[in-house]
Amino acid sequence: MSVTRRSLLAAGTIAFSGALGALFPTDARAARPRRGYGPLLTDPHGLLDLPEGFSYRVLSRAGDPLRSGEGPVPGHCDGMAAFDAGGGRVRLVRNHEIRPAAALRVPAVAGLTYDPGALGGCTALELDPAGSVTGERVALAGTAVNCAGGRTPWGTWLSCEETEDRAGTSGYTRDHGYVFEVDPADPHRCGAVPLAAMGRFAHEAVAVDPYRGVVYETEDAFVHPFGLFYRFLPERPLGGRGSLRAGGRLEALRVPGLADLSVVDRPGARFPAEWVPVPDPAAAGTPIRHQDFGPGGITHAQKLEGCYWGDGGVHFVSSFARRGEGAGADHHGQVWFYDPRSGRLRLDVVFGPAADVRLPGDSPDNICLAPDGGLMVCEDGGGAQYVFGVTVDGEVYPVARGAQDIGQPGAPEFGEFAGVTFSPDGRTMYVNAYAPGTTFAVTGPWH
Repeated sequence: MSVTRRSLLAAGTIAFSGALGALFPTDARAARPRRGYGPLLTDPHGLLDLPEGFSYRVLSRAGDPLRSGEGPVPGHCDGMAAFDAGGGRVRLVRNHEIRPAAALRVPAVAGLTYDPGALGGCTALELDPAGSVTGERVALAGTAVNCAGGRTPWGTWLSCEETEDRAGTSGYTRDHGYVFEVDPADPHRCGAVPLAAMGRFAHEAVAVDPYRGVVYETEDAFVHPFGLFYRFLPERPLGGRGSLRAGGRLEALRVPGLADLSVVDRPGARFPAEWVPVPDPAAAGTPIRHQDFGPGGITHAQKLEGCYWGDGGVHFVSSFARRGEGAGADHHGQVWFYDPRSGRLRLDVVFGPAADVRLPGDSPDNICLAPDGGLMVCEDGGGAQYVFGVTVDGEVYPVARGAQDIGQPGAPEFGEFAGVTFSPDGRTMYVNAYAPGTTFAVTGPWH
């Protein structure tokens, strides 16, 4: 069956169509955590609506001064990860998806700036054991449209540029479309070096296999032909900070006989997966998704976004698909799982297409695993914007709702959520409101 968002508002929780148990580890399924945290309460301060017993702290807001004195906090807060800094301290690395002509750029810092003509990058926050911000500085600058990314097993952040713009366009002096490694403890250890062998395309997110060192990458393309799902086989797998600069082999997913993932609508459906070498990872003449992959072709999907490692494989999201834009079918979101042990691809969750687009619950974007083994989903659709939780039984419940109205009088509008992640001890959820750029720390009786 397909899920309607109207039933979410009416009943408080719904069940996704799909084999949600497959998303979570076996021990988490056995735990069978409670369902949700109750209804969301209106925030009297108009920032973030949360369930009873939960509270938030604003860690950072766009336009406020960086504690480093390097300039104002950039806007368009996107992908993020939390790292253990020892002694109860936490480091956050936060992307800024900044395009040309934005009002608040990531300040250019010597040794951390790739292209002076590009305005995006990352900032790093340091929190003390009480959760207060003790430091905030630039971690990467001169990059473009830094959307999401992913953490590495050796404690760094991989920041992804969601663009293919070349030098000479949009004010850029260098080509873009790369992944950059960021060290949250000391950004100068990595500098601003593109990991060119990982491909030049509109990157969204990455997930690293902590056992084999393979890096999986999503391509966010909503114009036909759509993006691909990639894997990068490093020359030095699990080699630690800087090892990805040694190069490797880039391959793209092919599901034999399946050119478009959107046409699959039966959760639990499984397919054999093949990996095909990318002809020209540098996209010197032709974007990768337009390249010739041989007689078997290649498998595309519209809006490939969130990507994370869990339960021995990699989960990735197709945010939506629309026939009118060239997709083979309509849906309001899919979650897929690739198992490298069996070499098979499985559809776990389908979000539509019977959903009412005027109500919340469409277009999943950034995702992460919660401490109880469940799933947290940032919404990037129309109308009200939510962070949803999904239990191991497949029930959906609201965790947070954005209350900052960025629209015009009589036409309310709310910025998407992004970068959801948890502290190393699982007691705090960090999440960004993309616009106005705000980073929250949410505490409460997490299951």
